[in-house]
Amino acid sequence: MPNELLALAAILWGAGGVLALTGRGLGVARVALGLGALSGIAGAILALPGGTAPVILPLAMAGERFGFHIAPEGLWLMGFGLAPAALACWLATPIQAGRAGWLVGAAFSLLGALGVFGMQNAGGFLIAWEVMSLGGAVMILGERVSLSPGAPVLFMLGLLEVGAVALLIAFLVLVTASGDLSFTGLAAGGAALPGWVGIVVGVLLVIGFGAKLGLLPFYEWFPAAYGAGSGASGAILSGVVLNAAFFALARGVLDWVAGPGAYGLGIFIVIAGVLSAILAVLYAFQQDDWRSLLSFSSAENAAIAVATLGASLMFRASGLAALAGLAWTVALLHLAGHALAKGTLFLTADGVHAATGRYEIRHSLLARRTAFVFGAGALFAAMSLAAMPPQAGFVSEWFVFQTVFQGFHLPGMGGRLVLALAGAGLALTAAVAFATFVKLFGIGLLGAGNHVAGRIGAGVVASVAVLGGCVLVLAVGMPLWLSALVEAAMGRFGVAAPALMHDGPLLVPLTAHFAFISPTLLVVVMPLLALLPIVLLLAARIAHPVRRAPVWYGGSAPDIARTATTALTFSNALRTFYSFVYRPRVETKRETVGREYFITRLRFSHEVAPVFGPWLFAPAVRLVRSVSARLRGLQSGHLNFYLGLIGLLLVIILALTFVPR
Repeated sequence: MPNELLALAAILWGAGGVLALTGRGLGVARVALGLGALSGIAGAILALPGGTAPVILPLAMAGERFGFHIAPEGLWLMGFGLAPAALACWLATPIQAGRAGWLVGAAFSLLGALGVFGMQNAGGFLIAWEVMSLGGAVMILGERVSLSPGAPVLFMLGLLEVGAVALLIAFLVLVTASGDLSFTGLAAGGAALPGWVGIVVGVLLVIGFGAKLGLLPFYEWFPAAYGAGSGASGAILSGVVLNAAFFALARGVLDWVAGPGAYGLGIFIVIAGVLSAILAVLYAFQQDDWRSLLSFSSAENAAIAVATLGASLMFRASGLAALAGLAWTVALLHLAGHALAKGTLFLTADGVHAATGRYEIRHSLLARRTAFVFGAGALFAAMSLAAMPPQAGFVSEWFVFQTVFQGFHLPGMGGRLVLALAGAGLALTAAVAFATFVKLFGIGLLGAGNHVAGRIGAGVVASVAVLGGCVLVLAVGMPLWLSALVEAAMGRFGVAAPALMHDGPLLVPLTAHFAFISPTLLVVVMPLLALLPIVLLLAARIAHPVRRAPVWYGGSAPDIARTATTALTFSNALRTFYSFVYRPRVETKRETVGREYFITRLRFSHEVAPVFGPWLFAPAVRLVRSVSARLRGLQSGHLNFYLGLIGLLLVIILALTFVPR
């Protein structure tokens, strides 16, 4: 039954994409994509806690048929990723003129993600990976939210292809060692590799999958690409697509790099993940656009999961199977909560766009001007991403810290020091993330202003309310949901770590003697504790009524529009403190007529400089342009020249056929 539901999902996505490609029946296409996502969720639920039954697809490459099977952890990540995708497909892009292209891209993304989760053959996997990347590009280009989406999408595809080349090289090394394209053969090939070669393959896998996860330096394509699309695109890219990339990375480093270099690879992954998380969240804090901020936050949360995966690799290489299972499970919990919360806020961003006409983070007081459930859903999601109790993000990040605190069990001082420093880096990340989402919700939804020109549709309100509620349900029911991962952890590590992560309603890091929390009980206790300050507040208002007066503004009448705290003003202190990271740039341009003191226009711009752009990407662009300028002579337009090139190519091919083997 689960395989039939997944097949139905693929058929619905394919049919929806074809309908959208014709430009007709877009409403039917939306329904088909949404129903396909729901069918995928149902298939994942029915297949857990075990995986799907293996099947052989009627497709082949190099004489080898494609196998399909989704492991339990893949079902977990896919199911949570498809939840926001289903609602995003139902709502579609807010740009009516671009819906056909967007729906085609969404169909490609979902089909590619399904292949990434289920393909058991290197060739089929790479095809699915490229289809998933192409789908994201088509979504952004098709909806035409931005006036010039071409450059950001080209930059995105360029960096993703760098990752694809790294994956291709890694697969070639593994296939050469095993002579088998199946993932079982890749695992055998990885076990046969020398230690240093295994580390190189692992680094290539981190680069390849990290290009989509947003590990440094690849996170620099996130703000421009996400900012060129809608919130619906962001909900799919930061949900099922991001989860698929993490699943592929986890499978690669745990199954295919199991040699003596696994411990060193784990250290590398932890360091890369923590540094990526710190840089991504620092840049998220400086954004004044909903989509750009949320995109950097997606890279940050993916990096946290990757760092936890690296810890799992270190624990397993040290023979600490229970701790390895704990770290692996925590990464899955973190991405499950992230998919729901980030999908909620991306759809909230579309609601902000509908009300204000822009995605800018500015005062609108939308939390009061729209339905209560809309603000509540967005609040739950923001609390989760800020790691505030009792939301899912609080649970997973608490588990992350409890995991790295277990580093004292490692045999070597180097590993212990790495996890201790990782804990410090993740603490900085959590603090900045808290401030980031206080800014986003406080200014974007609570700030008083008159920028509202439209209204938020009932579909967006309902979607935000449902997804936001699911974030809380995930946290409250965590002791129950953990049972879905017991069989997966048992099969991979030989220890039922998820079963040891709760003691009744308490959540514990394998033992209640180390630490414990209980979101299930917090949901009951926190409202009761809140009654006391509420009573005191009401009593104070009776005794001392609230008096409202204008804010003191230098003795002059205040202009609310000029004195309001903006998104960038909120983050100015941190931008100044971390100026060595941000390297803020201020530029003033004057346009004059006649003499220079007759100024007709004054343009002021302020931005933070990307870290890797000027030093890594800009030189690469200059190199490509230089090479293309020298090769421009090949495009002479002379037919005889082209015929000569073809003739030379034929002579080379003919000569190669006579080379003795």
